[in-house]
Amino acid sequence: MKVEEKLTNKEKRAVIIRKYQQYLKLEKALSPNTLDAYMTDLQKLLHFLEGENIEIPDVTPDDLQRFAAGLHDIGIHPRSQARILSGIKSFFHFLVIADYQEADPSELLEGPKIGFRLPEVLTVEEIDRIISTVDMEKKEGQRNRAILETLYSCGLRVSELCNLKISDLYFEEGFIKVEGKGGKQRLVPISPRAIKEIKYWFADRNLGKIKKGYEDYVFLARWGNNISRIMVFHMIKELAEKAGITKNISPHTFRHSFATHLLEGGANLRAIQCMLGHESIATTEIYTHIDRNRLRSEIIEHHPRNIKYRKEHGVY
Repeated sequence: MKVEEKLTNKEKRAVIIRKYQQYLKLEKALSPNTLDAYMTDLQKLLHFLEGENIEIPDVTPDDLQRFAAGLHDIGIHPRSQARILSGIKSFFHFLVIADYQEADPSELLEGPKIGFRLPEVLTVEEIDRIISTVDMEKKEGQRNRAILETLYSCGLRVSELCNLKISDLYFEEGFIKVEGKGGKQRLVPISPRAIKEIKYWFADRNLGKIKKGYEDYVFLARWGNNISRIMVFHMIKELAEKAGITKNISPHTFRHSFATHLLEGGANLRAIQCMLGHESIATTEIYTHIDRNRLRSEIIEHHPRNIKYRKEHGVY
């Protein structure tokens, strides 16, 4: 009996990954940077498989199609999708030539059409610049900062942000309740930084005008009703211009950036999909194995603003 046959599934996977890494380094002669990129992209698939309780030898073409669809759902740029899927195909090709598998489930896996354009994605540094451009001397300064932190912390659609209610904030538990498309509700983790900025905004909000019927809305315009989508759009455009950012951005750019940065940071793909409340994954079957506390820890741990916040405040 081979030594590998005595190993646990986790140990077998570690051996396979180590041998694949050696294959890329020695036989494919990849540069260190390219090798790191291949391994990082493979890790995205392994996270997905772990969430689905699927072992590498049991992967089917349908599993890989769902993984690929997930990359598209959370707004990963087509070129990045194509690169990730190319790395995945390389991995399964290795499994076949190394006699770990007889068939290659990635054989018919197709990448996206590169000509399809998605909204721009901001870097973490660009988001920091936009937020720091907010004029805190103005009456709406704290509100605008809280809006930006909430958009980026929670990956909300702009309509979800505009309709956010105070009665849907569960700060003690670290969640907010969001009503998405079709009236579907979901719980979304919110970061300590965003909570802090919203609480600061409440001090200003409660001193201003509040129209009857709008008492429960979190973000209000100066005339007392809830903010509009166009107001948030213009505010972000203006701040981006002041920050010297020439990308064509909108409130939705923060949502795409949120998803992209989490995935790049190693967060579980399905956790990100649940956060976004995307229609294609909003089914009972998809949510079955998601533990909500684990979902929150995935987002809080991997979000770049939260990492920076922990470093600034010595919280680990």
